[in-house]
Amino acid sequence: MKKILIIGGGAMGSAFSIPCLENDNRVVVTEPYNKFFIKNLASKKKFHSSLKMNLPKKLKFKNYSKNIFKEKFDLIVIALSLAGIDFIGKELKDLKTKVPLLVLTKGLKYDKKRKKLLTISALLKNNYNVANVSVLKGPCLAKELARKNKTSVVIANKNIKVAKWIGKQISTKYYRTEFSKDVIGVEICSAIKNIYAMVIGSGQNFNTASDLFQKSVNEMKFLIKYFKGDELTILGLAGIGDLYVSAVGGRNSKMGDFLGKGFTFTAAKRKFMPKDTVEGEQLAREIAPYILKKINKKNIPLMVHLLKTIIYNKKI
Repeated sequence: MKKILIIGGGAMGSAFSIPCLENDNRVVVTEPYNKFFIKNLASKKKFHSSLKMNLPKKLKFKNYSKNIFKEKFDLIVIALSLAGIDFIGKELKDLKTKVPLLVLTKGLKYDKKRKKLLTISALLKNNYNVANVSVLKGPCLAKELARKNKTSVVIANKNIKVAKWIGKQISTKYYRTEFSKDVIGVEICSAIKNIYAMVIGSGQNFNTASDLFQKSVNEMKFLIKYFKGDELTILGLAGIGDLYVSAVGGRNSKMGDFLGKGFTFTAAKRKFMPKDTVEGEQLAREIAPYILKKINKKNIPLMVHLLKTIIYNKKI
């Protein structure tokens, strides 16, 4: 039995608690700032408004404060939105914790001072001196995980022994883990697939969507190599596996469909998805300053076109 802290009470963080609990771990979840999720998790029934279900009674909720890190945990899981990564990085910076960290968050951050794109693990290490970081990515919809649908993910760490140790603590018959040393490739794939899911979603028929899928995979392969990852990672769970799930059933492809019908991003968001977070849009705004200046558009025409569609609020 291990003691696991999950930082982030949203859909994914809460769903992730279920396989952790089934491994007889003691699991504590905390939510730093979302009042709705705090209310959900603090209630007796633990009904989660995003997952539309009651979470296990064994799941413990604690209000967030920096003092929570004074407790002894065997694993700390970061399940915040991309916007919350700098927040938790600052919180962890002075602690010098040796506890293994597992990041569920998908995305990239633009470092304005260095004018570089950083993966989340690199950001935590370089900007906040946080060590021993593993990342978990792959085709996993929170609602399906919470309902124990068969799910496979990949845990990446250059020290494969650490990745496998984490996998042992969280794997179940329905939640299966694979392992990789290619941290950069896994993180790049899992981030940019949100943008390409919008591209694929914009195809208004199966033939067009299939063509866009194939071209998206080629561009993802180029970007992985550009950022010094292993191009073979595109063939795994964090690559085409995650891209497939996002393209057929996610909010990004839903937004892409509206873009393909002739709406601008702002108009589609306001009319059809006012309360939805579109991760691809957040990522597009984050990486556009780098991608549009540093990479030849001939190598990634779909990515460039989608970024301009969002940044300049143009029709696709």
